[in-house]
Amino acid sequence: MNRQTPVSDHVRTRGLVYFARMVDKIRLQAKGVLPPGYHLGVVEDPTSFDARFCRHWEIDYEQVKACTLRGGSAEAVFDEVFRGRKAPNEEQILVWNLFLLKRGWRDSGSAGLEQNKARDGFAGRDDLRTYVDLHDADEGREPTPVF
Repeated sequence: MNRQTPVSDHVRTRGLVYFARMVDKIRLQAKGVLPPGYHLGVVEDPTSFDARFCRHWEIDYEQVKACTLRGGSAEAVFDEVFRGRKAPNEEQILVWNLFLLKRGWRDSGSAGLEQNKARDGFAGRDDLRTYVDLHDADEGREPTPVF
């Protein structure tokens, strides 16, 4: 079976990182081409980026999933999910983006990141400082600077 990895965490939707990746994972899973090992939704792992995104922005993952499967761009899904809500402001976007893009670097996620690096064959890669770096490397992309 042909497998396909999702877009990078760095892809922004209305200024926010990660949302496009969550949408892409949903689409790839529905097509049956998402490789095993990706965390989807909020139940499987409460520390997953899907779960953290939904809790942080107080949105329902099942609504994101339903909107995604109806079709449209990540922006269209975002607009539908956030309809009737106050749009994220620049400060909120900055805080979210910095949290996500730096997760695993000198924080409570560091030990888990090191375990995941070893599991995925990247134990010697000191340039992989965050989970986003690890995602990029694991999916064949060069890690991207945060900003």
